Amino acid sequence: MSEAAPGVVVRALTPQDVPALVRMEDALFGAGAWSARTLEEELVGPGRWYVGAQDAAAGTLVGYAGLWFDGFDAQVMTIGTDTAHQGRGIGRLLLSALLDRARTLGAGVVLLEVRVDNDPALRLYESAGFVRFGLRRGYYQPENADAWTMRLDLRGDEGEAR
Repeated sequence: MSEAAPGVVVRALTPQDVPALVRMEDALFGAGAWSARTLEEELVGPGRWYVGAQDAAAGTLVGYAGLWFDGFDAQVMTIGTDTAHQGRGIGRLLLSALLDRARTLGAGVVLLEVRVDNDPALRLYESAGFVRFGLRRGYYQPENADAWTMRLDLRGDEGEAR
């Protein structure tokens, strides 16, 4: 369990979790939600690592997150928390798990995209040390919503060259 999200444990996601993931994706991301097939492919894709937040008492999945590592940079692919469980530290718990994994893999940098109007996510990422470094116009489809690109340097030296 975690102080950030009492009563929640982080565990690896499995193909059996896809129906719960689809339910949360649809509720969280609407028309931009990933399909069951995309989620299935992500769970087993090369360089991918996906975890879920499970309510320890109920046994239900209440959040999920994924990371992709390409050999140098890590990319936060997604973080989602069931709408009924938001505001309880689950997103922070999942982000912490992703960052720990990125450090274990030896990633120098963690990157992500986030909707410009997603204030709770922006607060989470900025509190973890991510900085905005670019804007991607029309990144989220089909809504044509813009995204901030954000970066966290795990090397501890923002000026270090690649």
